[in-house]
Amino acid sequence: MITAADEKLLRRAIDIAAQAVTLGDAPYGSLLAGPDGEILIEAHNTVRRDNDIAAHPELKLARWAARELDERTAARTTMYTSCQPCGMCIGGIVRSGLGRVVYALATEQLVALNPGSVWPTVEQYGPALFEEARVPIDTYYRS
Repeated sequence: MITAADEKLLRRAIDIAAQAVTLGDAPYGSLLAGPDGEILIEAHNTVRRDNDIAAHPELKLARWAARELDERTAARTTMYTSCQPCGMCIGGIVRSGLGRVVYALATEQLVALNPGSVWPTVEQYGPALFEEARVPIDTYYRS
């Protein structure tokens, strides 16, 4: 469920995306709001500027949350973002412990607006060599 308070913070994320364009960066913006609704931190996409494929605002904020928020606070913190997080970012969000994401554009809507935003796939092969691969895992988690 998206509330009026959510919409206000989501509009701020869209404003961050618009500001990114004026700086020559890609049009994606995000923010984290703590349990009381106060904005904790904001970021925009700096992939091109930083020459860093991981410089999505969602991933930058998830990494910040993992470093700076305790587990309980993170679980009650919401990310507001101008577009639905990609697979890379959602993985970081889950690992950071953030409790909720509210986004403006769905991936399908973004692709309709910009067909060039479709990500190619990569072939994957496996699993293989289970007995060998399990040794470092068993060593780490059983010690």
